[in-house]
Amino acid sequence: MATKRPTASPYRCTECGWTTLKWVGRCGECQQWGTVVESTESAGIAPRRVTAIAPAVGRSARPITMIDTTSTPRRTSGIAEFDRVLGGGVVPGAAILLSGEPGVGKSTLLLEVAAQSARAGRRVLYASGEESAAQVRLRAERTGALHDELFLANETDLATILGHVDEVEPDLLIVDSVQTVSSSLSDGLAGHPSQVREVAATLIRVAKERALPIVFVGHVTKDGSIAGPRILEHLVDVVCHFEGDRQTSLRFLRTLKNRFGPTDEVGCFDMTGAGIEEVPDPSRLFLGSGRPVAGTCITIALEGRRALPVEVQALTVPASGPNPRRVVSGVDSPRVAMIIALLEKRAHVDVSKDDVYVSTVGGVRLVEPGADLAIAIAIATAKSERAVRHDVAAIGELSLSGEIRPVTQAAQRRHEASRLGYKTVIDERTSSIGSALQLVKATAMAPAAEGDIPEF
Repeated sequence: MATKRPTASPYRCTECGWTTLKWVGRCGECQQWGTVVESTESAGIAPRRVTAIAPAVGRSARPITMIDTTSTPRRTSGIAEFDRVLGGGVVPGAAILLSGEPGVGKSTLLLEVAAQSARAGRRVLYASGEESAAQVRLRAERTGALHDELFLANETDLATILGHVDEVEPDLLIVDSVQTVSSSLSDGLAGHPSQVREVAATLIRVAKERALPIVFVGHVTKDGSIAGPRILEHLVDVVCHFEGDRQTSLRFLRTLKNRFGPTDEVGCFDMTGAGIEEVPDPSRLFLGSGRPVAGTCITIALEGRRALPVEVQALTVPASGPNPRRVVSGVDSPRVAMIIALLEKRAHVDVSKDDVYVSTVGGVRLVEPGADLAIAIAIATAKSERAVRHDVAAIGELSLSGEIRPVTQAAQRRHEASRLGYKTVIDERTSSIGSALQLVKATAMAPAAEGDIPEF
């Protein structure tokens, strides 16, 4: 009796290769939606045999030491902060993906990049699929981004955009956004994973063939990740994230992936009514008035490779109820709770019956442990009603034993503190939180005189 030949799984995920006997809307392995399609084997299509083809003239494999890189110099975008994040400029043929929350200013930033490139004598094609040409023109008038070398196309069809590329022959192509463009060679509506993959792959292939840098705008999901298939982030050369708080005008541009430079650079921008402006030295943005006030302390935080002074403020008041409140803004709440426990156990600073409020200045968020010591000093001085001298900064991570641990890039932080005029830096050399508070009390604190601002 002949044995029955097992049949292949009729459906396969195009992202991870997971197979299933029936169609499902979501892949059971990578959890992507709309990536499960009917496989070619189950459809009765014979797999194609790959035949060897001789490489074209000039494209044969060569030793890596013989590869010439002088023909691909970096081009400045005209915005120093944008070039800083990219690693020194835009590389010809590079594919750059820019993501961010809705309304954070992605289109405004790229329109400024387009205008600056056009002023430098490079032709730019801006393909907008989300806004009409009139809307983009009005924004350009408001931000001063009008230029004859900046071409605008309101298109959502991939073939039409490629036609504009052939006609205009730009030196920079901006697609806003990749989720709004569709290709007739792929099924589904615009934004479908298969459409995003096809559009991105086609445009990237054109970028490599013509040495044409392309900047894509990418949507984000509710959890902040880039919408579409994960392969989109693998295809591009650079992945940038534009972030900022809606309550403040400060914006940060960070790199999540960069094949041509570092991934720890941060660009600072200020969103104004006239557009977006660079902030080359944001050192003064996160400081208060500069007057010594009880419950404040300066720390030197790292934003990418930048060392920035940030003022931490604390306030303690007697609790009005049985359960004291712990309210934080800009810092991690569990870490503040741990620091309060350390102050009570290791430094004998009792705030168990007080409401404690901890915040940062300027809307910046401190997520690194290097700010632990500054938070502890701010809470302790708020309780003792003594002010830390204005030229004192604190850097260090606190352990549960009360020790002050060293932080990353400590030398760079001390150098930045010295450059900004801070004469005393309290760090791991103080050894423990108790010793640090004794040092603060002995050299950097003074009692608050009635009616006066307390200072040393």
